[in-house]
Amino acid sequence: MSEKPLTYADAGVSIDAGNALVKAIAPLARSTARPGAGAELGGFGGFFDLKAAGYSDPLLVAANDGVGTKLKLAIETGWHEGVGIDLVAMCANDLIVQGAEPLFFLDYYATGKLDNEAAAAVVASIAEGCRQAGCALIGGETAEMPGMYSAGDYDLAGFCVGAVDRDKVLTGEQIRPDDVILGLASSGVHSNGFSLVRRIIQQEGWNLEQRFPGLDRSIGQGLLEPTKIYVRSLLPLVQQRRIKGLAHITGGGILENIPRILPDSCHAIVDAGRLNLPSIFALLQQGGRIAPDEMARTFNCGVGMAVIVSADSASDVSRALEGAGETVFEIGRIEEGPRGCTVGGPSGTWTSSADWSATHNA
Repeated sequence: MSEKPLTYADAGVSIDAGNALVKAIAPLARSTARPGAGAELGGFGGFFDLKAAGYSDPLLVAANDGVGTKLKLAIETGWHEGVGIDLVAMCANDLIVQGAEPLFFLDYYATGKLDNEAAAAVVASIAEGCRQAGCALIGGETAEMPGMYSAGDYDLAGFCVGAVDRDKVLTGEQIRPDDVILGLASSGVHSNGFSLVRRIIQQEGWNLEQRFPGLDRSIGQGLLEPTKIYVRSLLPLVQQRRIKGLAHITGGGILENIPRILPDSCHAIVDAGRLNLPSIFALLQQGGRIAPDEMARTFNCGVGMAVIVSADSASDVSRALEGAGETVFEIGRIEEGPRGCTVGGPSGTWTSSADWSATHNA
């Protein structure tokens, strides 16, 4: 039996490395400061002043999420510079669909052995995501847990709190038949469906450095493109009450996410022929021999956010969103029927050899 006095470092946890990381990322947090939060790290908790942020009768809205198995691709390639944006996007986009402005963000980074270079790259991208969403990074937690994670692995979780004045909550209750569904273009696969993506990569023997026809970069770079954050383009329109409903297209794809915001007796009809399936999705569909209906319930298929507006305001809202930098296309309409969504297209759409449709009733 050894009589050597044990330290935390002997157990695989470096307090010094953790302290060094906090010092390294403190300027990143400060760069996300906004009215209501100074974004300083180091305390036991983070403060936010709602009054300083300009709210008079606010409701708080909270969301949390992770990045999922997309992290495995980042770890395998060593490209950590975008996954923090994914982390913020998955939370911030879930807040704006309820009319809430993201105010502050906290992250959780867990690993077996702290790699300060990789961790700093991840937190830098979290800070970038916060700047894009207009929220302050006011705290977080780094956990070094030997034995819980394989060498080089890490996991992320994010927590975002937003606010909306009580009379501006976006509930979708004003959605009616004949309303128009606009699609905001996604930046790629975003952060959903990666268990299937990784299965396709393994099955087809793809090298992540490979370039395929139609892609202007490697398959790995295309898949790791960060999730688009829609807060800044949508928030003014939401506050002006020009939007009836928003659906963040995440797990469940177009088919299952739009019904989440519909009132009873409203059914969304989405024309897949109006969606120009981006090359990255066409490649995945081909590699996995995925049926069109499975694409619609798994991936965003080029639409990261669905925006429901009245028919007479669709053109004005589209122009406003395009002026804010979004790519907008009309993808469908609301009809009377059971609460749900139908996605379909004619023969040739999404490589189908016949007319097809898929329906999900909520």
